[in-house]
Amino acid sequence: MNSHELNDADWQLPTYETALYAEKQHRYALVIPVINEGDRIRGQLQRIADAALSVDVIVADGGSVDGSLDPEFITTLPVRAVLTKTGEGRLSAQLRMAYAWCLREGYEGIVTIDGNGKDGVEAVNDMVAQLEAGCDYVQGSRYLPGGMAENTPLERTIANRGIHAPLLSLAGRNWFTDTTNGFRAYSARYLLDPRVQPFRDVFQRYELLFYLTVRAGQIGMKVAQLPVQRRYPPNSAVPTKIDGISGKLAVLKQTFAAAMGRFAP
Repeated sequence: MNSHELNDADWQLPTYETALYAEKQHRYALVIPVINEGDRIRGQLQRIADAALSVDVIVADGGSVDGSLDPEFITTLPVRAVLTKTGEGRLSAQLRMAYAWCLREGYEGIVTIDGNGKDGVEAVNDMVAQLEAGCDYVQGSRYLPGGMAENTPLERTIANRGIHAPLLSLAGRNWFTDTTNGFRAYSARYLLDPRVQPFRDVFQRYELLFYLTVRAGQIGMKVAQLPVQRRYPPNSAVPTKIDGISGKLAVLKQTFAAAMGRFAP
């Protein structure tokens, strides 16, 4: 797939800046959305470097001001690019920015992992293997045999397993166990399918994650789940961007919207 073949004239993307550090080396990209994660993202990037993964690393920065992504640090690691969003939107805007960039660079698929250090990076290569085997959407799950859910807050387990996963599984016509997990992978074929159209301004917060979960099965794409590890720090504040009751209700509202088909083009 070459970038000149993309029908991208109508893609709606936030404005952003690109810091390019290396040439393309792999067929798949690892996108890491992050904002002000400090030592968590630094440690995670070091673990990714140590794991020698078969992906090019793309950091999708929401506008960090904590110095964690300073070029002096980034140049010590195998990071291909840091994209810094300067326009509107939150997580979904960061992902639209990064996915569009990766597709224009000709990547055949994209793995996404959160930038707060909770996820085990070892499963990235397993996700790539699933994409190479023909899968279009691969969802990581801490609840599958071989996965790990360490110190997960009880309310998150209840909301995920009792509400979120059943809702999106029914809507997406495939059974998933961990749909709030941002550790997942998509084929370029899926993201570029005209029945999907992920590059729309309606996706600002968490909507894109939930929409892509349900849309894959609705249009007959091949899906899979993989066991992954997710560790929350013991006896400390939960690293999350979902704050308070209002934030949790907003996520619930976005979940129902995705399940009810509100985002279908």
